[in-house]
Amino acid sequence: MADAWRHAREKGLVTEEPLPPESTASSQEVRASMRANRGKDTGPELALRSLLYSRGLRYRVNARPLAEIRRSADLVFPRDKVAVFVDGCFWHGCPEHYRPAIRNADFWREKIEGNRARDAETTEKLSAAGWTVIRVWEHEDPAAAAERVDQWLRRLRSSVSSGKPTVVGG
Repeated sequence: MADAWRHAREKGLVTEEPLPPESTASSQEVRASMRANRGKDTGPELALRSLLYSRGLRYRVNARPLAEIRRSADLVFPRDKVAVFVDGCFWHGCPEHYRPAIRNADFWREKIEGNRARDAETTEKLSAAGWTVIRVWEHEDPAAAAERVDQWLRRLRSSVSSGKPTVVGG
């Protein structure tokens, strides 16, 4: 099959559309894949939202926890000051599943390192402002992630009602 495609290209029967000059993709296939990646309403986000909603929890979707920071959390519980981020394994450099790109390796390494640095900075800024930040990897079981979010909210709400100060980690 590969020989047939090579032969067709050599004969000019199949041509590849050139990449636009602004594209950083290494091929049309990679460009198509990158463009198909959603920035919000991903499968893992929808699954987590559905489970939290079924537990009676209400939240804002793709909202800025702090207006002065141009970063949106996937789920925000404003009253409780809880921000939930569902991080994609590739884009956020998951320690379990991230595999470095072979093509454009330097570009992708810098991109993922920049994303991880921005994630850490976001967590730091929100924590400094009194927010609880919960990060969920896309590969995590949605039911376990929903349970974790629910438990944090219960803990926060019970400490507020008891008048005790709350110190939590992510």
